[in-house]
Amino acid sequence: MFDLKMSRLDSRTEDFQRRLSELLAWDESADLQIHERVREILDRVAKEGDAAVLEYTARFDGFSAARGADLEIPLSALADAWRALPAGSTEALERAAARIRAYAERQKMESWRYQEADGTWLGQQVAPLDRVGVYVPGGKAAYPSSVLMNVIPAKVAGVAEVVMVVPTPQGDVNPLVLAAAHLSGVDRVFRVGGAQAVAALAYGTATIPRVDKIVGPGNIYVATAKKLVFGRVGIDMIAGPSEILVISDGGTPPDWIAMDLFSQAEHDEDAQAILVTPDAAHCDAVEESMRTLLPTMERAAVICRSLSSRGGLILVRDLDEAAVIANRIAPEHLELSVGEPEPLLGKIRHAGAIFMGRHTAEALGDYCAGPNHVLPTAGTARFSSPLGVYDFQKRSSLIFCSPSGAAALGHTASLLARGEGLTAHARSAEYRLKALDE
Repeated sequence: MFDLKMSRLDSRTEDFQRRLSELLAWDESADLQIHERVREILDRVAKEGDAAVLEYTARFDGFSAARGADLEIPLSALADAWRALPAGSTEALERAAARIRAYAERQKMESWRYQEADGTWLGQQVAPLDRVGVYVPGGKAAYPSSVLMNVIPAKVAGVAEVVMVVPTPQGDVNPLVLAAAHLSGVDRVFRVGGAQAVAALAYGTATIPRVDKIVGPGNIYVATAKKLVFGRVGIDMIAGPSEILVISDGGTPPDWIAMDLFSQAEHDEDAQAILVTPDAAHCDAVEESMRTLLPTMERAAVICRSLSSRGGLILVRDLDEAAVIANRIAPEHLELSVGEPEPLLGKIRHAGAIFMGRHTAEALGDYCAGPNHVLPTAGTARFSSPLGVYDFQKRSSLIFCSPSGAAALGHTASLLARGEGLTAHARSAEYRLKALDE
């Protein structure tokens, strides 16, 4: 029924490095036609504002509005959606929100300062962004967890206004998304999606306010738009397909590992799920579990295509080598499915989120563990981090010079500035030296 053909690699073979590179290869070069289409949308929204947004919303989402104000969903509708949820759903959302908020509270950066002997003091002032835009995918798919993960850290940071945009194809508004927006404290919501939503948030229109930063997942058009507006506004990251790397010592039940791999493969055909283990028999058992469990999955076809095209089973010499491979891959999600994860953790340098021990399924992090599920992909965990409160705060350096401090620093600054040929810099410092000498 499903022809599952996962790549199997062995670190002891001569062609291992080449085959691993081929398995990890991901061509994220932007399609030129998509780039041009998105550029046109951005330009039109920048020039025409609401008129362009209304036209694109009618064309792409099948939702027609007479004026820009009709795109806004009133906050009362969010409250109504919350009240209409079954008790079980509200309890689950509240529990997840509380854990996300508790974790975020620990991430807050604080202002600080210190004083030197001559009275000069230096410091850092931390302030929240004024306004943030959150993009939420819409239509049949519902991502209330993404609403919580993007909005709650912004609110904890102290962002004054969070503006959410969500496409509503044929006018369909997902009640779970609206309920999550109510719970997390979104300030304004607009029925706009795609590149036109990113453009409206970046440039501002008569109806949709310009924001300082845009966060949240989206399709290739949304991702391309975020790339193109970066610099005018901040963005969280450009996310690629979902990834999971599981390091197993062979002691975790094969069915558990198989389902963990499925959990990311079911996102889409380009998602990547990889198992690394030093136990050949365990590798065989996990593959057999996947073949047995695959027909029971609702998204079996997607899982099969994902695992067959980008999935991998990697046999290594030992867990030390597994850690080396994990650092090379720098995965979005890394499971250390071993009996004693702490020693192995010390060898991991690059990963978006690390799930430790046999009982810690990656899915817990997606929804309710507490840490953010917006994570770096495609190897970018080598230099970037999960979304957090710090992404909604900014730092200003503070410098206060006492007269004696200005004298000491002024001499140094003058010498360095003249060495660079920047005499106005030098004289700016020197004028204060003269005043101190008088």
